Amino acid sequence: MPVPRFWRQITNRYNLIGTRCENCDEVFFPPRHVCPICRRIGKLEPYQLKGRGKIVSHTTVHVSPKGFEDEAPYSVAIIKLDEGPRVTGQITDCDPEEIQIGDEVEVTFRHVREDGESGVIYYGYKFRPV
Repeated sequence: MPVPRFWRQITNRYNLIGTRCENCDEVFFPPRHVCPICRRIGKLEPYQLKGRGKIVSHTTVHVSPKGFEDEAPYSVAIIKLDEGPRVTGQITDCDPEEIQIGDEVEVTFRHVREDGESGVIYYGYKFRPV
């Protein structure tokens, strides 16, 4: 089986899969094994997040870490997903100066980097304006 096909078959790889407590109905991302609200009373089940939400806070990175120099400047935001969890993600497909608190965004899976001589490509979630 080719490597790209193998990676696509891992459920969490290209989806936002969290957990939902069957007792209190809270949704968590990343997935948890114990509900922090119900403790051991709750039973957690996998939950597919829709990937839409609003920007709660954001910043623009002008000096990026090693390996990401070509991407600067770029914006990183805290996004409150419609289901409740807050996630941190890079904002793409817009000018960093145009981003505002309250903007609606949706998840997209994008190329993050390539690794080693073999050129293994890593993808991750980012967000774009709706």
